[in-house]
Amino acid sequence: MTEQTTVRPPFRGDMVGSLLRPDRLKQARTAYAAGSLDAAGLKAVEDEEIRRVVAKQKEIGLKAVTDGEFRRAYWHFDFLEGLDGVTGYEAEQGIQFHQQTSKAHGVRVVGKLGFSQHPMLEHFRYLQSIAGEHTAKLTIPSPSMLHFRGTGIEDVYPDEDEFFHDLAQAYKRAIQAFYDLGCRYLQLDDTAWAYLCSDEQRAQMRARGWDPDRLQDRYAATINEAVTDRPQDLALTMHICRGNFRSTWISSGGYEPVAETLFGRLNIDGFFLEYDSDRAGGFEPLRFVNRKDLKIVLGLVTSKFGDLEAKDDLKRRIQEATRYVPLEQLCLSPQCGFASTEEGNLLTEEQQWDKLRLVVETAQEVWR
Repeated sequence: MTEQTTVRPPFRGDMVGSLLRPDRLKQARTAYAAGSLDAAGLKAVEDEEIRRVVAKQKEIGLKAVTDGEFRRAYWHFDFLEGLDGVTGYEAEQGIQFHQQTSKAHGVRVVGKLGFSQHPMLEHFRYLQSIAGEHTAKLTIPSPSMLHFRGTGIEDVYPDEDEFFHDLAQAYKRAIQAFYDLGCRYLQLDDTAWAYLCSDEQRAQMRARGWDPDRLQDRYAATINEAVTDRPQDLALTMHICRGNFRSTWISSGGYEPVAETLFGRLNIDGFFLEYDSDRAGGFEPLRFVNRKDLKIVLGLVTSKFGDLEAKDDLKRRIQEATRYVPLEQLCLSPQCGFASTEEGNLLTEEQQWDKLRLVVETAQEVWR
């Protein structure tokens, strides 16, 4: 039998990152936006609520803890806006999910890309200070997301090669900066790879003048350039997301179109894969996992709804996945975070904790 934890992240029972924002935090952010609460007051509330949920994660038995992304409005835009040469703006419309549209917001490239005084450095410093013996996990959007969601790129970078090179170098500096603060578990969140699995989304890419296969190669090369020469003791994972806003989604399709690239070409230590619904397809694409050091985190527990999965069903599906990947290379988590945006998914905080507790307990029984 294998041990319940692994020496290096990802852990047997793990989580993606974001957590439901408590009402107190939402109210503080509203007050700050209205001008009735200053920045120091908002930070005090954020600090207290982050300390509370970190303690809860420890209590449940998670080995890695996050700040729940409590200081962010979005899983991606907040980080991207902090890069040199990028600014946020109020877009004409939000991102279209099935049945819902997110708030209208976007990011625009306005100058040469870089990484210097990013606000999330201080955010991670606080998480590290309260993590104790647990591993402080940081989640940031993948480099792909600036190209996929950003505007104004061609105005600043007529040469596409220069854009992707500068983007990779900015991320390389970011990775080193977080490492210098003590980060040893970094996750890149990326929806583009899931879109590349969807026939509908691939058609939309072509309508934008993008070749999906070329884009796949370009994104892979950029990510690999960004993580080249990273410290050996930094565990680097990637979460492949199909969209997660108010319990809705965007893309469908199994991992087959991207599996060879993801598992065979990306210099990543582990992949968090969404497997909570039939929209993700079967485990067959995992046959391309040929590295013995690559961990696959099965996202079998949904974060979209509160109904609790049966533990026996989770164990059965983990066993099914061992047809393609040895048990010692597998882990378990929810399929996504619980609040990719500050609005959060349609379940209660107690249901959220029940889900994470189920992940930990199931992992303890499977990898004991």
